[in-house]
Amino acid sequence: MIEHLVIDRIGHRGDGVVDGSSEPVFVPGALPGETVEVETVPGHPDRRQLIRVETPSPERIAPICPHFGVCGGCAMQHWQTSAYHAWKRSLAVEALRQAGIDAPVGDLIDAHGDGRRRAVFHARRGMHDILEVGFSAARAHQVIPIDRCPILAKGLDGALKAAWAIAELLSPLRKPLDIHTTATDAGLDIDVRGSGPLTSAVTTALAALVAKHNLARLTRHGELVAQACAPTLRVGPATVLLPPAAFLQPTAEGETVLARLVSDICAAAKPKKGVVDLFAGIGPFALRLAEQTRVTACDDDDAALAALSRAANAPALKPVTTERRDLFKNPYLAAELNRFDAVVFDPPRQGAQAQSREIAASHVPIVAAVSCNPGTFARDARILLDGGYRLTGVTPVDQFRYSAHVELVARFEK
Repeated sequence: MIEHLVIDRIGHRGDGVVDGSSEPVFVPGALPGETVEVETVPGHPDRRQLIRVETPSPERIAPICPHFGVCGGCAMQHWQTSAYHAWKRSLAVEALRQAGIDAPVGDLIDAHGDGRRRAVFHARRGMHDILEVGFSAARAHQVIPIDRCPILAKGLDGALKAAWAIAELLSPLRKPLDIHTTATDAGLDIDVRGSGPLTSAVTTALAALVAKHNLARLTRHGELVAQACAPTLRVGPATVLLPPAAFLQPTAEGETVLARLVSDICAAAKPKKGVVDLFAGIGPFALRLAEQTRVTACDDDDAALAALSRAANAPALKPVTTERRDLFKNPYLAAELNRFDAVVFDPPRQGAQAQSREIAASHVPIVAAVSCNPGTFARDARILLDGGYRLTGVTPVDQFRYSAHVELVARFEK
């Protein structure tokens, strides 16, 4: 059915929203104030497919990518920067409001920098059994084949060609592949997931791609296929040898900004006993904090902690102790936390409810909380506030440009 709608606002996933008198209706690709022609989406009564913008917003701009609107990687390339930034900051404000939290939210920091330094390319056989390599379509499992991506960092130049070469080589196996690519200081690091067991001939052919595509390393499910040089990254004063498909902040600028904000918060505690870094990963915070104080870094990823531990041997760093621990099942207890001057915690998207309860019960004077999900951040913040902490500032950081994702760094004091 064809309809003509006027868009009221942008929702938290980046869709245009018509509020109306009953349930909201969502229109991807539409902007506030626009009159649009849409059609219903079968099976989704609250969604509409955009056919045509009849009255465009003065804030509408031309997308920078020819794949925009089909590829699901970006949602907001069509919106003027200032309006987009205001909306992204509002995601943090609204999440706090819904949790009943009144706290100062700073201006959004644009941390896109040189662009994304890691990407996962999907390789699947689509219609007519044709191999497709690219990103997923919006809200669908269909792969959109791409020949470029303007939001990727220069360090990922050649990554798409390498992904196509790997997918074509493994195509006879008829397996869906996820090709994890990371730009390192030594070149591209690629880990292939989903191929299943490989013959020695196929493994040898894969290894040949390392030289052909100037890769630093190629692994399959974390197991080494071939390596030309060690895939390392400079993290503050240290050099980290990355585990295969290691988690990193998506942009180098984003990591730098987040680490600066966290370091400034912890410095206010004038740490003498040290800082504990929970969900530490490979150490983007711990390795920088260790320039000033002793750090205990905790995570449940053995490979990440091993990489962090090796990197912590850099000259001029204070001692860094690593501990493997599942902080969801076995959080640091309040009594353990009281040994430190400050706590840093940067959990996955689901947040850290159990760990937040223990922090709330502690007497640690300063807490630096980092989150990539305003909703779970607000939930965990409420736990800390109910435990006697004050939320003295929240800074939104945008390193997922053109998406509906925003990072937050918050300071809690007791």
